[in-house]
Order: sequence, then C-alpha cells, then structure tokens
Amino acid sequence: MYKLVTLAALATAMAAPAFAQSSVNIYGRLNVTLERSKDGSVTTNDLVNNSSRIGFKGVEDLGGGLKAGFQIEHGFNPANGAASSTFWGRQAEVNLSGSFGMIRLGTFTSEAYFATADYVSMHNHDTGTSADRLYNDANGFNGARKVAYRTPTMGGFVAELAVQEANSAGDRGLDLAANYDMGKLHLGAGFSKLGDDKQIAVRALYEMGPVVVGGYVQRDNVLGGNRTNYRLAAQYTMGATELHANVGAASDVKGLPGSSAHQITLGVNQNLSKRTKVYAFYTRVGDDDKLKMYSKGNLSAVAFGVRHNF
Repeated sequence: MYKLVTLAALATAMAAPAFAQSSVNIYGRLNVTLERSKDGSVTTNDLVNNSSRIGFKGVEDLGGGLKAGFQIEHGFNPANGAASSTFWGRQAEVNLSGSFGMIRLGTFTSEAYFATADYVSMHNHDTGTSADRLYNDANGFNGARKVAYRTPTMGGFVAELAVQEANSAGDRGLDLAANYDMGKLHLGAGFSKLGDDKQIAVRALYEMGPVVVGGYVQRDNVLGGNRTNYRLAAQYTMGATELHANVGAASDVKGLPGSSAHQITLGVNQNLSKRTKVYAFYTRVGDDDKLKMYSKGNLSAVAFGVRHNF
C-alpha cells in the first residue's frame, strides 16, 4: 500500500508542471422560454430553446508569448435533449496566438455578425423567437472549414479576416470584421460575401450610466437585388432589473415589391445572480402580406424564460 501511495505521489509531482502550463474550462448555457405564439393562422404553446449549449475551451502556454488554444461547442435543446445541429456544430476550432495576433482554423461564427447584429441584441442574446429576423449573413457564412487571422488589439482597435473553403458551386466565402472601443463608445463593422450574396453593416453603441443605446445599418444583396436593413436597441438598468426595447425594419429587395418587413421587441430581465436570470418579452414581426419572407405572416409571441450560465 505504501509503495502505491508513493508512486501516485511521484506521478502527481511529475505531471504538475504540465498541468500548470495549460488549462481546460467547461462552460455552457441553458436558456428556455415558455411561449404562446401566433405565426399566420397557427397558434402554438411551446417550450422554446434559446441557443442552449455546452462547450470546452483550453489554452496551453508554449513559452515566448506563444499560446495554443482550442474551443468546441455543442448546441442542444433542453426541452427534449435533442442536438440543435451536428455535434460540435456551433464551434470547433484550434488556434495559435501571440504578439502577432491569432490564427484560427475550423468552424466558428462570422465575426462580421458578432461585430454588428449580435452586439446590439442585448435582451436575449439574439436567440429564440425574438432573434433578429431581418439581418442577413450573406447566405449562411456561419459555416465550417474556415481559416481566420485576428489582429492584436491596438489602441482599442481589432480586426479579423476569415476565408471559407469553396463550396460545391466553387464559391469561396469571405468575412471581414472590425471593432473599436473608445471608453463608452463602441463601434463595429462587418462585411461578408459568398458567391453572389454579400452584405456590409456598421454598428454603434453608447453607454450613458444606466442607459445603453445602440444600432446597426446593413446593406445587402440577397436575391439578386439590394436591400437596406436597420435596427435600434435600448436598455435601461435599475439595480438587478433591465428594461429592453428594440425595433428593426427591412426595405423591399430591389425588384421584389412586397418583400419589406419590420420587427419590434419589448422585454424585461431580472438578474437573480451573475449566472441566472428570469425574463419575459413580447416580439412581433410585421411581414408584408405579399411575399412573407420572414414569417408565415405577422408573427407575434409572448414568452417567459429562464437562463442559467455555467
């Protein structure tokens, strides 16, 4: 017995330096709403998943300022336990970082999206029924088989360029994002292109004590015609309570009359802790009666939800 304890202690001592140089974290979010919604003539009462996920990320210090990292993330529906996409379909990347910035390889979400639409979607992280239905990501650039370079942060400015492997049609995706933080003012821009589909957007957000206001404007070419889309969002904080309001609108796609739409969301979040909140929202998508590009016709929903981060 004494020999076994001694061997175990020696093995632990030998492994300690390796563990000290690397770390792996488990994280996740469960976010579920109970909703009553009406989309066209169909009314439903459902438990709705709001991008729940579990992930693992880690970093190893290679010395000399060089680090190797990874992140894998899987989306699932807590209501039934089913996967939201392919396993690790939300994110699966390996990266190298240092004073030169970061090189990323694998599957990860468009940074152009994070720099614009996601940044101002404060009420429920741009997820679920109340997610921004008007933003266009250039025909699904949030895909796999990508390589990206992110600059180091220089005076509050950081940029990232990503290229996606060509698809079956021979189209190679391109994604470019930039962010600039200057105290209370936060600016961003994003450009994405995949085949003939492309989009460009700019974003601004400003903090004024308990009040935060932000918005973005997007110009895209989706179905062979140009379209303009914008969103304005505001948050007011009173202690642990947040009041949210946002409104967005999309013009007709050029050459497609009857393709316009608007969306409005009102919400309240009550933060029970840094990790857990309860919330409620009302959202409505007013789709033009002719084409119904964003819903089956005037979607509306009332929801109560619980979100827990770990």
